[in-house]
Amino acid sequence: MEWNEFEQIEDMQIDGLKIVQDTRLYRFTSDSVLLSRFARGKKNDVVADFCSGSGIVAFHFYALQSKTLRENMRFTLFEMQESLAALSKKTIALNGFSSFTVENVRLQEIPERYREQFSLILCNPPYERGGFENESYEKAICRKELTLTLAEIAAAAAKCLKFGGRLAMVHRADRLAEICYTLKGVGIEVKRLAFVKGTKEAKPYLVLVEGVKGGKPATDILPTIVNQK
Repeated sequence: MEWNEFEQIEDMQIDGLKIVQDTRLYRFTSDSVLLSRFARGKKNDVVADFCSGSGIVAFHFYALQSKTLRENMRFTLFEMQESLAALSKKTIALNGFSSFTVENVRLQEIPERYREQFSLILCNPPYERGGFENESYEKAICRKELTLTLAEIAAAAAKCLKFGGRLAMVHRADRLAEICYTLKGVGIEVKRLAFVKGTKEAKPYLVLVEGVKGGKPATDILPTIVNQK
């Protein structure tokens, strides 16, 4: 395996598992860890990670599962940037993961063979609006809706989820209404949500959402998470 001077191996602090990062590219934030903890694994889950970046959500989610659940799970990571997809492949090789594959593709162009293949989709998408100002384009498209919209994420999830499959996503709290009606419009009902705020006194800045394809209306509002950075 070839490495460059900007790549670093970081400890995920679970079972000795490692992840490869590149200091020049977009690096994961606490959003990814919050999402991987919020999502719930089930036996024999077939999992997709949309907008996977360097793979932290899927890898951390995998690490958090019991060994029994891990043994029966399969993962596909979808990332449009070739450089980030390559980092995921290096992490897979480094840890000897046999249940992970990577697809370097835009969500809008996911191959037809993935239709109704997944029981769980994880997604930490670009959720800011506006241009990329002083950021590099490669980093900006990981944070801002320059190449992918919420509606396109919902459409891709509806296509790829099995009936009864779950979508676990982190997004801006002030876009909750838009999230709910957009997902409902493609047949995904919001069933669980939790707000995230920086301090007990602050208003929420993020929301964690789990939707179910074909689910009946009824939403479980979980306790607010205080994420002190």
